[in-house]
Amino acid sequence: MNRLIHETSPYLRQHANNPVDWYPWGPEALARARELDRPIFLSIGYSACHWCHVMERESFEDPETARLLNEHFVSIKVDREERPDLDQIYMTAVQLLTGQGGWPMSMFLTPDLRPFYGGTYFPPRDAYGRPSFKRLLQALADAWQKQREQINAQAGQVTEHVQKLGELIPVAGGLDESLIRHAVPALREAFDPVHGGFGSAPKFPHPLENGLLLRAWRRFGDDDALAMVRRTLDHMAMGGIYDHLGGGFHRYSTDERWLVPHFEKMLYDNALLAVSYLDAFQATGEPLYREIVQETLAYVRREMTSPEGPFYSTQDADSEGVEGKFFVWSAAEIDRLLGQAHAEVFREVYGVTPEGNWEGHNILNRARTFEQTARLLRMPEVELRRLLDEARQKLFEARGQRVPPGRDDKVLTAWNGLMIDAFARAAAVLAVPEYADIATRAADFVLSRMRSGDGRLLRTWKASSEPKLNAYLEDYAFLIGALVSLYEATFKPRWIVTAQQLADVMIDQFWDSAEGGFFYTGRDHEALIARTKDPHDSSIPSGNSAATMALLRLGKLAGKAEYLEKAEATLRLFRGLMEGRPSGVAGMLAALDFYLGPVQEFAVVGDPAAADTRQVLALVFGAYRPNKVVALRAPGPEAEPILPLLHDKKATGAVTTYICQNFTCQAPLVGVEALEAALATC
Repeated sequence: MNRLIHETSPYLRQHANNPVDWYPWGPEALARARELDRPIFLSIGYSACHWCHVMERESFEDPETARLLNEHFVSIKVDREERPDLDQIYMTAVQLLTGQGGWPMSMFLTPDLRPFYGGTYFPPRDAYGRPSFKRLLQALADAWQKQREQINAQAGQVTEHVQKLGELIPVAGGLDESLIRHAVPALREAFDPVHGGFGSAPKFPHPLENGLLLRAWRRFGDDDALAMVRRTLDHMAMGGIYDHLGGGFHRYSTDERWLVPHFEKMLYDNALLAVSYLDAFQATGEPLYREIVQETLAYVRREMTSPEGPFYSTQDADSEGVEGKFFVWSAAEIDRLLGQAHAEVFREVYGVTPEGNWEGHNILNRARTFEQTARLLRMPEVELRRLLDEARQKLFEARGQRVPPGRDDKVLTAWNGLMIDAFARAAAVLAVPEYADIATRAADFVLSRMRSGDGRLLRTWKASSEPKLNAYLEDYAFLIGALVSLYEATFKPRWIVTAQQLADVMIDQFWDSAEGGFFYTGRDHEALIARTKDPHDSSIPSGNSAATMALLRLGKLAGKAEYLEKAEATLRLFRGLMEGRPSGVAGMLAALDFYLGPVQEFAVVGDPAAADTRQVLALVFGAYRPNKVVALRAPGPEAEPILPLLHDKKATGAVTTYICQNFTCQAPLVGVEALEAALATC
C-alpha cells in the first residue's frame, strides 16, 4: 500500500496498491521533490477514464516502471475532478507541448512546479508513434542530470505561455445582439446536417451550443437554428449514446452517427442534457423530449443518488475489465429473454442482428421513430409502445444481474449544482413536485455538510470522510444558479437568501477588481504557477459564464444592482471572445442574451396549492421563455416579502399575475384566462 490508501478519491485509491511510490498533491510531495532535487511526475486522470485504467495495468503495476519512477522522480497522482485547477493549468501545458490533450495526463515538472515535458497515454512498448513509457522515463532522468539548463529554459517558456493564455484582453465595442447573430453561422459551419451534432467522430454532446441556438431561434425567429437543435437531440435520443433500458447518456460517441458510445456516464452530462431536452420540450412540445428528461432523471435518482441526498459523480465504461460489457446484447440473449414474437419486434425496433453492430455485440439504437416503426409493422403505435415497455423492463431486470460498472461515489459541489438545477427546472416545467423534493435534499446536504463555518463552500465529500478542498469558481456559480432555479420551483425564500450569501462570498474571493471577471481560484487558494479565469466552455460551462448568468438571474430577482454590474463587466471583458470565438463561449453568449433581454419578471400572488395558481405557473413555465424570472407570494397578512418584485403585489380574490420589466409592471392580470391572453401576445 502506498500513501493513496489514505485518500478519499476512488480514483486515487484505485492506485493505492501500485508499486509506484505515489504521493497525493500536497506539501509533503512538493517538499520531497525540492529536498531530493528530483523532477515531479504528475499523473492526472479520473475514475471513469478508460485509458487511465489501461495505463495503470500496463505501466503503474509494472515493477520495472515503478523502479524507474521511484528512483528518479517524485510521483504525484491527482484526481482531475477534485483538482480542476491543476488539471486546467497542466492540460494547457500539454496542449502547448504536443498540440493535443486528454487523459491520462502525464506531465513532468521541475520541483518548483514548472512543466517541461508532457503527454497523455504512453504505451508500455513503442507504439502509436509514441515512445514506450519506460524509455521515456529513462531519457528524462538522463536529461535531468545532463541537460538541466535546457530543461529549465523549456520550463520557463512553457510556464510563460500558460500564464499568457490565461489572460483576457478587453476589446472595444458594444454589447448587442449582433454577437449572438454572428455565432449562429459559426455553429452552422461545424454542424453535421445528416446526424446532428458538431464536428465528426468522436462526437461529443454540446448542450451549451444547443441552448444558444434555441435562444437565437427565440430572438431572431431563426427556424434553421431550431432545426439544428432538433436534429441533434433526435439522433442522440435514438442513438447508442443513450441508454435505452436504464435512461441517461454515455459520455460521447466514437462515431459520427451517435451509435457506438464511450460507455462511461458522467453526472454533468446528464444534468446539462436533461436541461437541453427540457428546453427543447418547452420550445416544441415534442413528447419524446419530455420522455428523455424523465428517463434521465429516473436514472440519476436510481443509480447516482446517495442515501444522504447528494449525487455521485460518474459510472465507469468498463465492467469485468471490458468496456461496454454491461450494456451490450446478443440476439440470442434477447430471443431467450423475450420469446420469439416479442423478440422479433424488439430486434426490429432496436437494430439487433445476429452479427451485431459493434465487435460482435449489439448496442441498442433506433433508426426510426415509434410512429414510423408502427406503420412499418402494421400495428397501432400504442400497442407497439406497450410491447416495448414490457420488453425493456425484462431486459433491464436481466441486465441488473450482471456485474455493474464501477461508480465514483464522491460528491462534487459543482456537479451537484448542475443536477440540482436540472431537477428544479424539471419540477417547474413538468409540474412534478417530487423533482423539487429531490433537488431540495441535495441542496440541503451540500449547504449543511459541504460548507465551512465561515460560509465558504468546499469542493468534495465522500461517505465516511470529511469534506475537503476549497471550492472553485464553478462550485459557487453552478450552485447559485441552482438555488435560483430551486426558488422558482418551490418559492421558498431561503433559497434566495442563501444564493445571495454565496454570491457575496464568490465576489469577495474570485472577482478581479483590476480587470473584471472572475478568477477560477479564490484569493486564499494555494499559490500555483498561474491564476486563470477559465475563459472557455468545455463539457461544462466556464466558471465565468455560469457566474454571469447566475448573477443576472439573482440580480433581477433580488434587485441587487451590484450583481448586475459585475455581470455586465464580465460580459464586456469577454466581448472579444464572443466575437472572435463564439463556439467556445456559448455559455457567455447565452448570458449576453439574458442581459440584452427583455427579461420578463413574473410576480404571482396566489395560493401555491390552489388549482388556479398551478395553472398560472404552468402557463409561465410551459413555453420556452429563457429570459424570465418568477416570484410568488401567497396571499395573507404575512411579513413583507424579501424580493422587491413582490413588494406591494396583492391579489384581488383570484390568482393575480404581474408581468414586469425592470420592476415596472403592467396592470395586474386577474385569473388564468387574463394571463393566457396576455402571453399570447408576447
